[in-house]
Amino acid sequence: MPTPLDRAMNSKNLFLGFTGMISAAAVWAIWGNDMFPAEQDPTGEDPDDWTADELQKWLRLRGLLPSARATREELLERVKANLRVPRPSGQ
Repeated sequence: MPTPLDRAMNSKNLFLGFTGMISAAAVWAIWGNDMFPAEQDPTGEDPDDWTADELQKWLRLRGLLPSARATREELLERVKANLRVPRPSGQ
C-alpha cells in the first residue's frame, strides 16, 4: 500500500508546480532587472528647476519619506539639505 509520501512523489501536480517555480526563478534571473528597472532620479542638476513631484520622488528614493502636505519650498529645502546623501544600495 503506497504511503502519502509515495503518492506525492508520483503526483503530476507536484511535478508541474516544481517545474513552474524553477521556470519563474529562471525568468526572473534572466529578465528581472530589464523588465522591472529601478526608478530613475529626476533629471537636471539643479533641484530649483524640479517640480514638486520630482522633489518628492527624489526624497522617496532615498527613504526620506516626504510629507504629502509639504509645500514645494519645504521639499526643495529638504532636498538641498540631503543632496549629498547617496541612494541606498538596494535600489
